[in-house]
Amino acid sequence: MSDSTGLSRGLTDYGDKEFARFLRRSFARSTGVSSALLDRPVIGIAATPSDFNSCHRAMPELVEAVARGVLSAGALPRMFPTISLGETFLAPTSMVYRNLMAMDVEEMIRAQPMDAVVLIGGCDKTVPAQLMGAISAGVPAVQLVTGPMSTGRHRGERLGACTDCRRFWARFRAGEIDADEIGAVEGRLAVTAGTCAVMGTASTMACIAETLGMSLPGTAAIPATHAARLTAAEESGRAAVALAADPIVPKQVVTPRSIENALRLIMALGGSTNAIIHLTAIAGRIGHTISPDRLNEISDETPVLVDLKPVGEGYMEDFHTAGAVPAVLRQLASLLHLDTIDVMGRTLGERLAEPLDWINSRVIRPFDTPVSKTGGLISLRGNLAPQGAIFKRAAASEALFETTGRAVVFDNLRDLSERIDDPALDVKADDFLVLKNAGPQAAGMPEAGYLPIPRKLAEAGVKDMVRISDARMSGTAFGTIVLHVTPEAAAGGPLYAVRNGDRIRLSVAEKRIDLLVDDGEIGRRMAGFNPPPAPERGYAALYRRCVTQADLGCDFDFLRGIAAVDDGAGQP
Repeated sequence: MSDSTGLSRGLTDYGDKEFARFLRRSFARSTGVSSALLDRPVIGIAATPSDFNSCHRAMPELVEAVARGVLSAGALPRMFPTISLGETFLAPTSMVYRNLMAMDVEEMIRAQPMDAVVLIGGCDKTVPAQLMGAISAGVPAVQLVTGPMSTGRHRGERLGACTDCRRFWARFRAGEIDADEIGAVEGRLAVTAGTCAVMGTASTMACIAETLGMSLPGTAAIPATHAARLTAAEESGRAAVALAADPIVPKQVVTPRSIENALRLIMALGGSTNAIIHLTAIAGRIGHTISPDRLNEISDETPVLVDLKPVGEGYMEDFHTAGAVPAVLRQLASLLHLDTIDVMGRTLGERLAEPLDWINSRVIRPFDTPVSKTGGLISLRGNLAPQGAIFKRAAASEALFETTGRAVVFDNLRDLSERIDDPALDVKADDFLVLKNAGPQAAGMPEAGYLPIPRKLAEAGVKDMVRISDARMSGTAFGTIVLHVTPEAAAGGPLYAVRNGDRIRLSVAEKRIDLLVDDGEIGRRMAGFNPPPAPERGYAALYRRCVTQADLGCDFDFLRGIAAVDDGAGQP
């Protein structure tokens, strides 16, 4: 066997290569694997099970199915664990640990002997972390997602985490339902293994992985509990063995052109705002920067085609049976770069030339009869967000698209929690709620941008308001919400200067968010800026020191890749 393949790959350095090979094989034999199998190519299986990650509850079955596929194709499967990120179980937010997981994935792929790797993830930050790490590690890789959960039932209607959890919680806050009913809903929202049942961040990232070409075609939306999910796992194992024999590394698949394809898909899905940050970080690993102007061009050219919550009515199980990602890509074909390749070396054009069994046009609309003529997400600029902000127009109230309002300011998350429901809060329905110091440096950028409607307004029937912050929001959320304001307040961005009573103007048509305060006054306020104190030790200190702003994906500055040669999809 070659020194660069199988168990001989990357031998531990004792100063004696043959001794290192002998010792490694000896310890491998202690696991009960035959000598004959130890001579085969080695396929790593990056597994992310955790009792703190309910989305990954079916991980053991998936690992077994991948291993079955690897063995059937003549290679040796070796499972290894990495960090697992369960969104709802992590404080202050899973976003803080995405980069840590990406580093774990990269280093474990590089350090251990494997000729290719299958990455198994699902919950929000796990898939981008795995893709980021795999790109940087440079070993052939296949992404396998855990799949979305199936819906529950409550009093005759379907429920799916987490759009419906927000809808029912808003009703509870408004006094429309009582504690007994919200308690019943709690047990009916998330009823199976898998990721959120709507087009939230997890589902959007799964669809992105397939569009980039890192996952096998047609695998993104298979429900977690469906038998086809295990079949997809087995096929992913076989695909990894083929990659070991004829390597295609992630940087050949993830290119500026495939990233642009993924941006178009996000727009057509009405996908998660978080997907922009994650795709930006993934692009950064090949040295590519996503231009806000190009993002807006793509959004204006690309219709929303998928009728799923939180933008529409359906759930991921409906998307799967309607034709899923292959059906959407066929509708977008005239706008896509069809020469991009997937992990099997096939071009997107070749994949889309194959016939589909059936497309449900009620869930996945034809290109000429879309849900909306323009894409779901746009980038805003203006004196309040010099480096950009993100707005999900597909999930917002059109009546608020061209609005000027009075700022009601919360200085941080604690201030928001303490005052948002205070009956004495000076707030009206046409005001703009503004949250500061919730960006990457200040707070790790939690999903706090979905500021709750103040209780007294909710009880009066107010359903939506303009909300502005340097935070993120869940991909399952909805509302007229300006997010990812960059630079953040804690980095000296103009958001720091906003005060109660200031007027702010939102214009979706002009793609602008502006603080209507004289430049001189803004400058005087900014003169008093002092950054918040930095953590002194551990990962928190590293994060504060090295995390980039949202326009660069909140990755660590030292992990960004060297720019690739521009291939026509934009400047790298």
